[in-house]
Amino acid sequence: MAYDEQLAERIRALTAEDADVAEKPMFGGLAFLVNGNMALAARSGGGVLVRVDPADSAALERAAHVSPMLMRGRPTDGWLTVDEGGVRRAADLATWVERGVSYARGLPPK
Repeated sequence: MAYDEQLAERIRALTAEDADVAEKPMFGGLAFLVNGNMALAARSGGGVLVRVDPADSAALERAAHVSPMLMRGRPTDGWLTVDEGGVRRAADLATWVERGVSYARGLPPK
């Protein structure tokens, strides 16, 4: 299944002024990278994958529409899945985009 192109366009609009953000198709979705580090992605099947500070993962997972990203059936600290309901409103999407971009910006460039 392809990623949600309308959602990708909404993310693109939020990151358009940031020269450090690049796009790359990855894992069936469209990733948005900052200096080579993935910040978030429009997922296949809808919603977004967001990179966050691992220390904040547990608290953020308690929000509605948010769950840990699972890799081989195991939760991965620092990566969250936000379903479509959690990014439907423009303000909610902007919050997740800012969180992912800010965290990725603090990582060493690749």
